Amino acid sequence: MCVVDTSYQGGTQVVTHKNNQPLYNQLVDTLKIKIENEMNVNDRLPSERELSSQYGLSRTTVRFALNELELMGYVHRQHGKGTFVSNVIKGQTDLGGTYSFTEQMKSLGKVPETKILSLKTMKANQFVAEGLGIAVDDEIIKMKRLRSADNEPMMLERTYLPLSKFPDLTLEMLQTTPLYELFMKRYNQTVKVADEILSVGIMTAKDAQPLKFYEGAPVLKLKRTTYNNKNEIVEYTLSVARGDKFTYHLRHQR
Repeated sequence: MCVVDTSYQGGTQVVTHKNNQPLYNQLVDTLKIKIENEMNVNDRLPSERELSSQYGLSRTTVRFALNELELMGYVHRQHGKGTFVSNVIKGQTDLGGTYSFTEQMKSLGKVPETKILSLKTMKANQFVAEGLGIAVDDEIIKMKRLRSADNEPMMLERTYLPLSKFPDLTLEMLQTTPLYELFMKRYNQTVKVADEILSVGIMTAKDAQPLKFYEGAPVLKLKRTTYNNKNEIVEYTLSVARGDKFTYHLRHQR
């Protein structure tokens, strides 16, 4: 990988062309290093004009670099407000944060809200028993949550938990404390691995109403199986996300 050369002239840091690497790629590398080592989630980056002046580059080159950083997930943009650091930086290992809808929406500059539509205990049928790795008729907790951002419904989650691991879980707890935080602080269940399977589907009549979308609309369906540090399944969640609100970004690199 080419290394970005920078020098200071009259107090201004200037990016120089090296090994025929495009200037915007060099700026991408420079800003990545700055984001990873000097900035925090939701910090605002300098404007295109400020970056252009600081690095001695054209506005077009700066815009290309910011577009690349956005595609990589390092930054997000808010119209009329600027460009901000996303929450994917610094190689997070806390899956409670990585898989948190709340934190994800905050990183995008949105106001998240979770509404618990139902919470009950029941006996596991064969489908749920297989998902949780337990026996049929074992006691489980079933929770249905509506996830919204900026007052707009975005995702419907049906979560199944083994009652044996969370015997006194209440609605009040869930309304005041994030689920994964409860896992760790109250029940000593440390999340280590979460497997996710993504598929495409269509909106059912049952889900269309809470999501304020139309029946037959495209949706993203996500199945998540979460394991603790003993390799035991502690959560099995089936999510339906509005297809007009979510994308799934994978990046392959050699």
